Amino acid sequence: MIGIIGGGIIGLCSAYYLQKAGYQVTIFDQNLLGDGCSTGNAGMIVPSHIVPLAQPGMIAKGMRWMLNSTSPFYVKPRLSADLMRWGWLFYRHATPEHVARAIPQLRDLSLLSKRLYQDLAANGDLAFEWQERGLLMLYKTIAAEHDMAEEADVANRAGIDAQVLTGQQIQDMEPHTRVDVRGGVLYPGDAHLNPNELIGSLVAYLRGVGVTILDGQAVTGFGKTGSRKTGSLITSVQTSAGAYDVDELVVAGGVWSPELARLLGISLSLQGGKGYSFMLRNVMGNVQIPAIMLEARATATPMGHDLRFAGTLEVAGTDLTVNMNRVRGIVQSINKYYPDIQVGIPAVDTVWRGLRPCSPDGLPYIGRSERHDNVVLATGHGMMGLSLGPATGKLVSELIGGATSSMDISGFRLNRFA
Repeated sequence: MIGIIGGGIIGLCSAYYLQKAGYQVTIFDQNLLGDGCSTGNAGMIVPSHIVPLAQPGMIAKGMRWMLNSTSPFYVKPRLSADLMRWGWLFYRHATPEHVARAIPQLRDLSLLSKRLYQDLAANGDLAFEWQERGLLMLYKTIAAEHDMAEEADVANRAGIDAQVLTGQQIQDMEPHTRVDVRGGVLYPGDAHLNPNELIGSLVAYLRGVGVTILDGQAVTGFGKTGSRKTGSLITSVQTSAGAYDVDELVVAGGVWSPELARLLGISLSLQGGKGYSFMLRNVMGNVQIPAIMLEARATATPMGHDLRFAGTLEVAGTDLTVNMNRVRGIVQSINKYYPDIQVGIPAVDTVWRGLRPCSPDGLPYIGRSERHDNVVLATGHGMMGLSLGPATGKLVSELIGGATSSMDISGFRLNRFA
């Protein structure tokens, strides 16, 4: 039996492809499925996002943002050795050399995931909204225009189609609402979906084909045999409701993965990046193409007749409280880019918040543990967990089955910071 810890998009996709490969699968999650980070995000599938978060200039930009209470980025000050190590590793990887190495890895992972999403949308197993309308990166300033022209050039050289557009060209693509921008970049190869529909459909499908889902059960420990020298094996998952035997273990616990890894004797550098979202229902004059409002680092995604706004990256551990100053920043940015869409400050109880598991170099962890022969980790996808879910699940199933990998995953190895 394959045990998967984590019922977010990474865990669910791993379960999907493992079940397809003929394995018996059990999912463990401390929360009820559907409450995790995957359901409330922007719903964007983004092969365009090939530049990692750890990049030149990001630290200086982040320091400036931290001085503004409504800014899109914030690090909550706290005494934490893990946070200090993560920050040091981020600093070391915010280089042109790291970006050059990371681009082909993120590109290949994203393109694989998009192909798998296309199959999922067509094969009849799942039912969810799937739209391939591209993505607009909108900007209002000359500085952002310069940065986006460079980024578009990087994307085109990497084989990702990027088209620099004027403000009028963008307006022509949005006939139902006014867009007040200097210009933008269109990534026609991007797509979007409704994450609530996707997660709900995945859970229903997995239950229907016999995958056991043990949600509401916190993992408290592991049974094991052997030693590190001889090749230790995890034999059981211990939870608040009892112990369950496993033949292989997948850790896909999102921001809680470091705690799970610590129980396995594995060191994992990871920080939670909190983000917020809220919905406008039945929008008249809705946006047609998903957009990222660059200066504000906020997003707008049409979902049927509704419109989801999301944004911020608040490095705050596992704190899930809502900081309404950050939400206010999202609202203010919307009014600047889409002046005809009337958006007020949402009530705090209508604001969704989730924690994105951010690695210090902006690349996920996908690979086998060197400490335990039958443990695979799949986490650290940052703000692209939904986008990279199917590809990660497919790679996990290949690792466990000993099959030829769909792509080179050496850049995602677990011990790369050792």
